[in-house]
Amino acid sequence: MSVTTPAHQSHNSGFVIETTSVKYIGSKKKLLQPILGLISRAGASSVLDCFSGSTRVAQALANNGFRVHANDISEYSRVIANCFLNGHSVLGEVDKKIQFLDSLRPIFGWYSENYGGDPRQLDGKKPWQLHNTMKLDAIRPEIDRISESEIEKCVLLTSLMIALDEVDNTLGHQAAYLKNWSKRSFNKMQMRLPGIRYHALASRVTKVDACEAAANSDAELVYVDPPYGSNNSLMPPSRVRYGAYYHLWTTICLNDEPKLFGVNGRREDSRDRFSSAYEEYRKDNDGRYLSMIALDQLLKNVSAKHVLVSYSSGGRATREQLMDVLSSRFTLTEFTRFDYKKNVMSLMRSTSDWVAEEETNHEEYLILLKQN
Repeated sequence: MSVTTPAHQSHNSGFVIETTSVKYIGSKKKLLQPILGLISRAGASSVLDCFSGSTRVAQALANNGFRVHANDISEYSRVIANCFLNGHSVLGEVDKKIQFLDSLRPIFGWYSENYGGDPRQLDGKKPWQLHNTMKLDAIRPEIDRISESEIEKCVLLTSLMIALDEVDNTLGHQAAYLKNWSKRSFNKMQMRLPGIRYHALASRVTKVDACEAAANSDAELVYVDPPYGSNNSLMPPSRVRYGAYYHLWTTICLNDEPKLFGVNGRREDSRDRFSSAYEEYRKDNDGRYLSMIALDQLLKNVSAKHVLVSYSSGGRATREQLMDVLSSRFTLTEFTRFDYKKNVMSLMRSTSDWVAEEETNHEEYLILLKQN
């Protein structure tokens, strides 16, 4: 088959790729340019992002004129999506409210009791220093009091999460905290107006299982970026659960003071038994990963003409297993490989050519398909 030019040359350099969010494992921030290019070449004008996560892809799509449906089962993802996709409708007064919240006098409350650490003491392993959790304790209930709409509340909560993310004591997830305080944790958190853009097209935000989202979407293309975990069989499954990774954002959004467990104070509902099928690391009796079975079920619900799949060479399932699922329903039209040590390379490949290639580094894959 013919070979295209490298992706950084062939993809439209006019895309707006600036986005804003919290730190997030698996974020596609570095892949926005090729993702937008592939979707544009597919000719789609509307996109369902089934696993929106930190919403980087959904934001980039909306910023570039696509009609977007952002979906995720996580409450914090719903909040962030509403902020950046629909927040332009409440920009009139929300900046003043952010300034008011940031000026509140700190108090000692539930968040400080459970998640605030004193750098003068050797208690260690807390997500934030006490001076920032005391601000959180003052701000969080006021958000519920002053919000005049759900969208406005989402903007205020997103501003709060981003401010806390800038002063955290983690390596990018909340399943564990650093023993020694990070340099940024000594800074004072500051709420600011998030970088919200105006979108002419209305965006849809849902919080349902990906299968349900796909079955009820009229988007021309479905973007699938499932939580593919790790192919390290020794890695504890709790280390690849997004409910555990970002339990603090869930708690701050819900403000429900949940029952906690473990040394890191995780929510009770972030235990392994509450994980999604797409995060499953086990196999069935036929040796198939349960996550691939879940992905196959999702694809059965897709009526869109095109599907774009993100996957990783470090994922739990092999690419052969992945392609067994994809090729049963779709035809591969374009494949993009992203090597973190090299430039993005874009190649037109048949399924057999790609599967037969030897992997030498950790790579991310973008697989564009069309209905058979």
